[in-house]
Amino acid sequence: MSITSEAELQGMKKVSEVVAVTLREMRNYAKPGISTKEVDEFGGAILEAFGAKSAPKLTYGFPGWTCISVNNEIAHGIPTADRILQEGDLVNIDVSAELDGFWSDNGGSFVLGNDLHHHQRLVDTSRAILHKALNQIRGGVMIAEIGKLIETEASKAGYRVIRNLAGHGVGRSLHEPPGDILNCYDRYNKHRFRKNSVVAIETFIATDSTFADEASDGWTLVGNKGGFVAQHEHTIVITGGQPVILTAANEI
Repeated sequence: MSITSEAELQGMKKVSEVVAVTLREMRNYAKPGISTKEVDEFGGAILEAFGAKSAPKLTYGFPGWTCISVNNEIAHGIPTADRILQEGDLVNIDVSAELDGFWSDNGGSFVLGNDLHHHQRLVDTSRAILHKALNQIRGGVMIAEIGKLIETEASKAGYRVIRNLAGHGVGRSLHEPPGDILNCYDRYNKHRFRKNSVVAIETFIATDSTFADEASDGWTLVGNKGGFVAQHEHTIVITGGQPVILTAANEI
């Protein structure tokens, strides 16, 4: 969507704060020994308390309030009672919601407890690349150039990117144009970011894989060459300068 009024901006700020706070509190709640379903239900209760609806449930009938992916899972992991979190797990929580007709999306990977399996550098790299990309996004910038930046920075750090997952427009629904904000350079993509538009920018930084494949459950995405992936995502409003990061509350 494009922001055309103060009421629209306030609507986007409100739903974005809800998803950001929910993500932050879920991350704080997660601990070794509890199931991903418990973490998901905790997040769902927060959304309900705000009067918000789970975007993946509402849009796709997803079997969870949020997506929780663990270790080798990239995204869209289904929260279940038998998936018990362990010390050192690489966990990704993706929270998106609708409130009063506005939609926002954010997510982040983190290491649960002690970094037993040496995932922290991957997580830190993903977060740093996202913020470097955000600092370059403004009206008129080519979308492909941001993909090139993400891919280049990942390569410098010794990592790869998932090439078939992308950021997207958001605001009046969960996924809107542009749907092609890739983590890699696409020379055929001539589109540019538009001032006042709302987009969700996300990184998918990988140790081994370059493409995401759908698992047998029909939802969970895993890497085509195994390994691990860290993802971080913010919903932003594009301006003529630095973007407005609507979901910044999840950084606290």
